[in-house]
Amino acid sequence: MSSSKLNQFEGQKYLSLQTFRKSGAPVNTPVWFAEDGNVFYVYSLANAGKVKRIRNNPRVKVIPCDIRGNTRGDWVEATARIVDKAEADRAHTLLNNKYGLMKRIGGLWSTLLGRERTTIAIEFS
Repeated sequence: MSSSKLNQFEGQKYLSLQTFRKSGAPVNTPVWFAEDGNVFYVYSLANAGKVKRIRNNPRVKVIPCDIRGNTRGDWVEATARIVDKAEADRAHTLLNNKYGLMKRIGGLWSTLLGRERTTIAIEFS
């Protein structure tokens, strides 16, 4: 993966994660993300549509966006996977460092409500 394609994500708060339905139709979702080299991490409720779509098809695309999903930059193709607990712990540390109190409050809220969360790794080739 060309580092110039990934440079567009530096300093960004959101990316649009494009996953694909079984029909092939794309679905874009703005999400928080944290970088660890050439891997981006996002988290979601375990039963969210994007998680189900990634389990069916790991091919994804990402692009920087704002909170409303308005894109800016160029789409980048990647592969997504659901991570194990150890990698999820590392990802949440990165996300907590990037998003601070808002991320911690969201995590606490999910825990109190008993919502299962899943962490997704987005890898670039």
